[in-house]
Amino acid sequence: MEKKKFYMTTAIAYTSGKPHIGNTYEIILADAVARFKRAQGYDVFFQTGTDEHGQKIELKAAEAGVTPKEYVDKVAGEVKRIWDLVNASYDKFIRTTDADHEKQVQKIFKKLYDQGDIYKGSYEGLYCTPCESFWTESQLVDGKCPDCGREVKPAKEEAYFFRMSKYADRLIEHINTHPEFIQPVSRKNEMMNNFLLPGLQDLCVSRTSFKWGIPVDFDDRHVVYVWLDALTNYITGIGYDCDGASTEQFKKDWPADLHLIGKDIIRFHTIYWPIFLMALDLPLPKQIFGHPWLLQGDGKMSKSKGNVLYADELADFFGVDAVRYFVLHEMPFDNDGVITWELLVERLNSDLANTLGNLVNRTISMSNKYFGGIVANKGVEEAVDEELKAVVLETPKKVAEKMEKLRVADAISEIFVLFKRCNKYIDETMPWALAKDESKKDRLATVLYHLVEGITIGASLLASFMPETSEKILAQLNTEKRSLEDMEKFGGYPSGNKVTDKPEILFARLDLKEVMEKVEKLHPPVEDASQEKPAEDNKAKAGETVIDIEPKEEITFEEFGKMQFQVGEIIACEEVKKSKKLLCSQVKIGNQVKQIVSGIKAHYSAQEMVGKKVMVLVNLKPAKLAGVMSEGMLLCAEDEKGELALMVPEKEMPSGAEIC
Repeated sequence: MEKKKFYMTTAIAYTSGKPHIGNTYEIILADAVARFKRAQGYDVFFQTGTDEHGQKIELKAAEAGVTPKEYVDKVAGEVKRIWDLVNASYDKFIRTTDADHEKQVQKIFKKLYDQGDIYKGSYEGLYCTPCESFWTESQLVDGKCPDCGREVKPAKEEAYFFRMSKYADRLIEHINTHPEFIQPVSRKNEMMNNFLLPGLQDLCVSRTSFKWGIPVDFDDRHVVYVWLDALTNYITGIGYDCDGASTEQFKKDWPADLHLIGKDIIRFHTIYWPIFLMALDLPLPKQIFGHPWLLQGDGKMSKSKGNVLYADELADFFGVDAVRYFVLHEMPFDNDGVITWELLVERLNSDLANTLGNLVNRTISMSNKYFGGIVANKGVEEAVDEELKAVVLETPKKVAEKMEKLRVADAISEIFVLFKRCNKYIDETMPWALAKDESKKDRLATVLYHLVEGITIGASLLASFMPETSEKILAQLNTEKRSLEDMEKFGGYPSGNKVTDKPEILFARLDLKEVMEKVEKLHPPVEDASQEKPAEDNKAKAGETVIDIEPKEEITFEEFGKMQFQVGEIIACEEVKKSKKLLCSQVKIGNQVKQIVSGIKAHYSAQEMVGKKVMVLVNLKPAKLAGVMSEGMLLCAEDEKGELALMVPEKEMPSGAEIC
């Protein structure tokens, strides 16, 4: 019997830098879905990859002093390394710089142009560089980009446009008649009410202001706009050909069964992408799931606080499967989840070391102690056994039901309900007490058999979520992973089988204090400037020049707390035209870049500003200076002659470190 196909994709990771754990969550989530579908007998094709074109990449490459291709090669390699580290079982890793992808994008663009869906015009609007998106005034939120909340700038250029409104009614009808198309439902309502029903504007699909993109082959001044380029990877990666010579794989796998993406790019996947497919006369994907975000700590990234987390760092502390468990277990279906070092330690100790690890260790140890490791079903049953069996046999069904609805956190919770029930069964049957009575020996053997059978089924289910741990447990029990079909009956573990002599500790308990001390060494906190220094340090040295300034009105600590100061790195700087005093700096603060205008041209050249680590007032309300938008303030000291000196950290600090 031929297997039923299941084609799924993640969003392709943008190659602007190393993916943090919030980015990595998506590939782990997708991997759990793919592994479970394979366990259900599906012919799965799981595609992921990297999105490598755009103005932001061109700028970052220039800042790094390398070509855009050299830059994306390095970052794509890092993305793939992280994906492999967390055991993502993808079948293809596509890059939008792949030659076959670029060729098809050019052909798609030409086809859409020839049939009148794309036309040439000019664009004047408000542009967000980080999102590479144009906006109208009415679409802004508090005057800023509705996607990322950053400043937008007026921009005008010749461009090609896609006639979005031509297909809008058809898309609305499809969404209304296919309730499963956009999940969760809250995402569907957002797209309908905020974008589709008010009316779609034509979409800019080419750019001339930068060169790092796929050239429009019939008009080489233009490069293809990033979303038309990036979204089409879902079809080019499986062999779509615009001229009608698509591969057998494309014919088999398209339409996609699932696009798994972050909620921040839901609009591009549920509006732009379906309309592009309609224009190409291709069927729409069956489902697009916009998962929530994994917030780090209180949601505010700050390397100085140690809450910017990366999968490789976390894996070094806890192991890959512990990281996989945490991000899958802690993420609700449609609300944001939270991750911190403290929560990771708590989950590892309670769920993994205690509930799971201790269960496996106790069961194997008792089997060795009482029966030399031989696990045999003697058939001495009691009422409590039926309760255990009921939970064990219901768990595979419950997990399958949850996974069908993509409620992955709930699915993994069901497996741990099984493990908790096994622990309760030990307390109920008290094997140590049975061992003292020779007449209860067969009952003891039956109890241990039931435990091993329950753990075997639980470990087999765990394979989709924690593959290494599943493999270790089954190896210690000297058995193989059970298929879902074979989990329908209790008693599949071979009676008379022998478990390992020496059970391995699956998860060692961690001391929170020791972990946080190691974290602090990895991410040293910024010294607290509010702490008073010893009195002798506060006195002016003999002969030292000091300055007294007119004191300003006192402020409260609460008022001070509203100001956000961080370390920034100046990555580019230029003089402001028509100004004798101003320099315009591009300042990298953590993962964002702010444009800051400063009146320091008399004291620093634009060239010597580049590379400096500086102190920045980050949340100053943006304002225009000499017609140029400024998004913060660089802190300086001024002497009695009016000479300025940039305030810099005393020792090396990472970009984004909080000044507190």
